[in-house]
Amino acid sequence: MTTRVAIVGHTGRLGSIIEAVVEAEPDVDIVGRLTSRSDLGELAGADLVIDASTPAVSIDVVRAAIESGMNVLVGTSGWSAERIALIRPLVDQAGTGAVFIPNFSLGSVLASALAAAAAPFFPSIEIVESHRETKVDSPSGTAVRTAELIAAARAEVGPVESPHVDQRARGQQVASVPIHSLRRPGVVARQEVILSGPGESVTIAHDTVDPAAAYAPGIRLALHAARDATGVLVGLDSFVDIGIRMPRTHAARDVEERGVPGQVARVTGA
Repeated sequence: MTTRVAIVGHTGRLGSIIEAVVEAEPDVDIVGRLTSRSDLGELAGADLVIDASTPAVSIDVVRAAIESGMNVLVGTSGWSAERIALIRPLVDQAGTGAVFIPNFSLGSVLASALAAAAAPFFPSIEIVESHRETKVDSPSGTAVRTAELIAAARAEVGPVESPHVDQRARGQQVASVPIHSLRRPGVVARQEVILSGPGESVTIAHDTVDPAAAYAPGIRLALHAARDATGVLVGLDSFVDIGIRMPRTHAARDVEERGVPGQVARVTGA
């Protein structure tokens, strides 16, 4: 059965990569190619909407898809757990599926899962993320997702130690984790999670050097998962078992039962 897809933001860096991957899929037809300025009425006729627009436009794209009974795959940054939680009742009421992917790179998902697995063992954790100067939002969606996973993994030991966070130079706190965003030429995407304890530190770093090659496998996986998804899924780790087993805390189970994103149990496979 052929899936009809509409892509919003197809002219952007991520959107153009997604478009190339989708075009190569034999059982998928692109029936809509929209920019961030397009009339969302052009989504009509699609089975699945792929959003690679901008953070300001993304919420309207997602709402339009859900209200029209379409599943939606979101690659746009800016979707925190709190923001996704606002969408969940709309998805449940419509009986559709919404898949949010902070990063299509399998290596990035693995690095975030490793950081979450190590998080309960270190009192101090900070994230430094770097992207090219044209990225319009900060912190990155990947950094936000990583911080949320870290916080969920530390549910029973408490928030990280982050002194002097009242000072702006200490970064933006997300789920108690300070995040520092660099925007500079000469870099595609890099994230470092620095975990520190008495007398030692561990740094988990991931670099994207070729986005098209790095994202394509994850885009294909997410595309096929989003076609049949019901409810809200967050991250590739929602449907890819990457083999990292983490203890499920009581708090993490409570988070899952309330339906709030940032699911540690998914980091079992993430």
